[in-house]
Amino acid sequence: MNYAIVYSSKTGNTKMLADAINALLPAETCLYCGEPTEKAAQADLIFVGFWTDKGSCDEAVAQFLKSLSGKKVFLFGTAGFGGSPEYYEQILTHVEANLPEGNTLVGKYMCQGKMPMSVRDRYVKLSEQDPARFNPLIENFDRALAHPNQEDVDDLSNAVRPVLA
Repeated sequence: MNYAIVYSSKTGNTKMLADAINALLPAETCLYCGEPTEKAAQADLIFVGFWTDKGSCDEAVAQFLKSLSGKKVFLFGTAGFGGSPEYYEQILTHVEANLPEGNTLVGKYMCQGKMPMSVRDRYVKLSEQDPARFNPLIENFDRALAHPNQEDVDDLSNAVRPVLA
């Protein structure tokens, strides 16, 4: 069975996860690794990575997912807000909704990812007017700076291994 790894990565977080998946899999059966493209849709098993945009995946990944037919798909992603498995599951459900019937979701994984400093700067400015609302967001931003970390990569690897068996 051949595979492809398709991802969209605005800050490098999702690319880091894609690289970790790529390191786990045999290079000789890799059809493609990179941004969404029709070539990747030719693979039997497709690992699809995304960054979280308004509670779902970005538009390029959504369109790629909508184009798939009869594929085994593993979803993986990163989100700036972390610490809540329920939040991650909600995002994954929204992303999965882009996958047409006839495809098989074989696994999924999400973790926190760092955000651009411009986000923190905006939170700091907004916290001047509403500290109760924005100080927790600044704290979350600071926690996110360390992600994805090795523990996140290890957890992803553990989620991918059963798919390969």
